Amino acid sequence: MTDEVLLSIHDLRVQYGNFLAVDGLSLELAGGQLLGLVGPNGAGKTTTLRAAAGLQPISTGSVRVMGWDVFKEPTLVGQHLGFTPDTPAVYQGLTVEQFLDFIGQCYGLTPTDRAERGDHWLELLWLKDKRTAKIQTLSRGMRQRLAVARTLLSDPHVVLLDEPAAGLDPAGRVQFRQLLASLRDQGKAIIVSSHILADLADYCTHIAIMEHGRLLKYGTVAQVAGAAGHERCNYQVTLARSVGDAAQRLAGLEGVTQLQLDGSRLTLEFDRDRAAAAGLLRQLLAVGLPVAEFRALEPDLEQAYLRSGIEQVD
Repeated sequence: MTDEVLLSIHDLRVQYGNFLAVDGLSLELAGGQLLGLVGPNGAGKTTTLRAAAGLQPISTGSVRVMGWDVFKEPTLVGQHLGFTPDTPAVYQGLTVEQFLDFIGQCYGLTPTDRAERGDHWLELLWLKDKRTAKIQTLSRGMRQRLAVARTLLSDPHVVLLDEPAAGLDPAGRVQFRQLLASLRDQGKAIIVSSHILADLADYCTHIAIMEHGRLLKYGTVAQVAGAAGHERCNYQVTLARSVGDAAQRLAGLEGVTQLQLDGSRLTLEFDRDRAAAAGLLRQLLAVGLPVAEFRALEPDLEQAYLRSGIEQVD
């Protein structure tokens, strides 16, 4: 991750007649930061992404990519920004490789670069076997992956993805999480709008919860999930077998609170740091519990979302 701010949104307001779609939104992303944007239908997520890409006129505020204003210097910005909408436009009559070659020509890439980059992204987005297929024959998930390949073809520094996992099967979602983590680790600044909160904790560095066009919460995953600044966390322990007097053995463990026992699985609250976790594991073994699995639970974004007061998850 670099300290350089690649995307800066300041006091963004977007109004449609009397309806205020985005109300005073501000955030910054540096290289290596990946922001998960969540919220109910109508929260302003898509409008925010379209405005950040320079495709949605704004009422007030500013959006800058690598220091350039997206509305005043769109040609410069276009060389460094990629955007995939939730319903991407593609040319149905073209084959997959023809489409990517055409996009490469639009970016001014040489024939060699177009071929190499096209092969690269077809491989990484699991479309290599579909290179000669007409786009109109592709499933929704495949079209979504093709749209992401188109977005990444120019190797942009800032990447905006609106519901990129829509239509992907479970295996595709796992692969896509790995791809996003790789892009993050390359130093790109990324915003992903998604309603799959369980996935976001795996690859995001930051989370923004939107409601009625405003940021309800914004910060690192730990901050939004309520883990930042807390010295304790929850642990999950799976036993190799049920132990009849497990509750009595656990009662004497020092520093353990919020203990819940369900057959061979127990959850408890204990100090967060690794040395404390090692001490807890030693205590469990010392009282004769057959520990088969022991892990600290990751911050729960779904619970944090529900605690924020938003009732609908889109």
